[in-house]
Amino acid sequence: MLVNVGFGNMVNKDRIIVVVSPETAPIKRLVQDAKDSGRAIDVTCGRRTRSVIITDSDHVILSAIQCETVSNRISGDLASQNGQSYQNDQNDQNEDEKYE
Repeated sequence: MLVNVGFGNMVNKDRIIVVVSPETAPIKRLVQDAKDSGRAIDVTCGRRTRSVIITDSDHVILSAIQCETVSNRISGDLASQNGQSYQNDQNDQNEDEKYE
């Protein structure tokens, strides 16, 4: 099953190992290493990275969607099915517009 990780980009949820925040130094190093070796996939569309998704194939996906939202989409949370994810996406976009 595919999971929307922002801006219409999909990832196979069975391949996802972890969804983490990009703020810590070890994750920043992991992301930089992935960029250097060509394993990074940036689906932020120029926005701020809010979550880092690591797959079983060692690919590192940078998403502009918050970790909690991605996690809810993976687990198929009832709130995300009832439009809460859409509201979170709208909040993410509004927050980004403040900094542009």
